[in-house]
Amino acid sequence: MKHTEGYIEVPGGKVWYSRVGDGEKTPLIVLHGGPGNTHDPLKEALHVLGDDRPVIFYDQLGSGNSERPTDASLWKTERFVEELACVRKALDLDDVHLLGHSWGTMLAAAYLIDNKPAGVQSVIFSSPCLSAHLWKKDADELIAKLPETVQQTIAHHEEQGTTDSKEYQDAMKEYYSRHVCRLDPLPAIMAASRAKANKEVYMTMWGPSEFCPTGNLKTFDYTPQLHEIQIPSLFVCGRYDEAAPGSTAYYQSLVPGAKLHIFENSSHLGYLEETDEYVKVIRDFLQSTDDK
Repeated sequence: MKHTEGYIEVPGGKVWYSRVGDGEKTPLIVLHGGPGNTHDPLKEALHVLGDDRPVIFYDQLGSGNSERPTDASLWKTERFVEELACVRKALDLDDVHLLGHSWGTMLAAAYLIDNKPAGVQSVIFSSPCLSAHLWKKDADELIAKLPETVQQTIAHHEEQGTTDSKEYQDAMKEYYSRHVCRLDPLPAIMAASRAKANKEVYMTMWGPSEFCPTGNLKTFDYTPQLHEIQIPSLFVCGRYDEAAPGSTAYYQSLVPGAKLHIFENSSHLGYLEETDEYVKVIRDFLQSTDDK
């Protein structure tokens, strides 16, 4: 399978990209989560889609193989939207499909709604967060089902501002093992990716944990504008996902004609937890929109 990689100039520095496959079908751009994480776990699962079409992965500025500037003013949604536009332009991607995972769904929604770009044939929202308020509400409900001592630890350290303590980190792991990735042991690619992530980007934009939004995304809410997305759309999440099935179905209901798929044995990383089914669902959806 053909593979090329390189760097692209974007606002604030250079980002690294990887292009897998060279089939005739419309290319797919994959937007990783975080913010501040990397493309690696997604590529581990989704590179096989390169059998049909070019699949473009890239590390957003500040993380992974991309440049890592220290200017905190760069870490805002608008700049990441501009970055995506630069990647498309640099790689001559006139017609594309988009797949965003987690924070990548926020980026995809902002790009589609604010920029109204031409040539995007479809969009996949994988484990979406399209309202930070809804995400936090769901997280609070999931935390309420954790052991009492874990709940108390989380509440105490968030109140005291000591979220970097070992106790809070251990409590996070309890939540993550149920609602982020249920595989035990964790896939090796997760540890490798985490080592290349950028905590500063994550803290600036999101917060100290998945369930504690304190950064500039804490007021993010595109639900009032989701009806403006007029292209074929697919929403997917796991049954145990922190991107709760109820909220994911709600987002789906706001996008005209959108489809929904729930992975019954997954939490937030369905592409690693149920790789074969995830790839099949994505491939089938892409092919259905290619054929129109």
